[in-house]
Amino acid sequence: MGQLDGKVALITGASSGIGKAAALKLGREGAKIALIDVKEENARSVKDLIEESGGTALIHECDIAKPEDVAQSFQEVAKAWGKIDIVFANAGINGVIAPIEDLAPKDWDETINTNLRGTFLTVKYAIPLLKENGGSIIITSSINGNRIYKNFGMSAYSTSKIGQTGFGKMAALELAQYKIRVNIICPGAIETNIGKNTFPQKDDLEKIKIPVEYPEGNQPLEEQAGKPEQVADLVFFLASDLSSHITGTEVYIDGAESLL
Repeated sequence: MGQLDGKVALITGASSGIGKAAALKLGREGAKIALIDVKEENARSVKDLIEESGGTALIHECDIAKPEDVAQSFQEVAKAWGKIDIVFANAGINGVIAPIEDLAPKDWDETINTNLRGTFLTVKYAIPLLKENGGSIIITSSINGNRIYKNFGMSAYSTSKIGQTGFGKMAALELAQYKIRVNIICPGAIETNIGKNTFPQKDDLEKIKIPVEYPEGNQPLEEQAGKPEQVADLVFFLASDLSSHITGTEVYIDGAESLL
């Protein structure tokens, strides 16, 4: 028996990387998994893996920046399984990387809307269902904007990430009366494919860069980027009763990268 038997977990950005690893981990621990992704076909392989291991999953296509999409996702999960216990607000993009003076307002808006507005909408529409029995919300933020600021050109991304942390803490206090916990994870470099949603304007970045050198590398603990499965273990901890007295907390998972 898993520690999450009988629980229902909704995960955004569930088709790859941290979202996929978390879905597989929570599924192995007995939770029913709602895979929320911008394209249904992206999550089919994850659903198959969960079901092959004896778990239960469904997929719902959703643009997390659109209120109607997010609201419908929660309605569909509630209709299928009657409740939600765990929400992993994980979907996000790196977006356009450029100096502030060169960053187009529409590109700023796309990153903020996906990452920060998407997190707000995910939490907002989760509350009515989580209020029934309490539960756990986990938000994927980043070391960018919280501990480090040296990734030049990522002003929109970093702003969205520190915004998620502030929002998560406000939500933790507001929702404590309903026994809903809200915590924020802050990964460093993790082996994922978020790079496909990254659009660097390299020529423009040269004019703002300040040299930062790490002669012995920038991953002190393991000398390599972290793995999605390591983050999934943290998500499981925060989703389970093992963290029953933890809320409003950001947890760094970066192998000491951000301490350099």
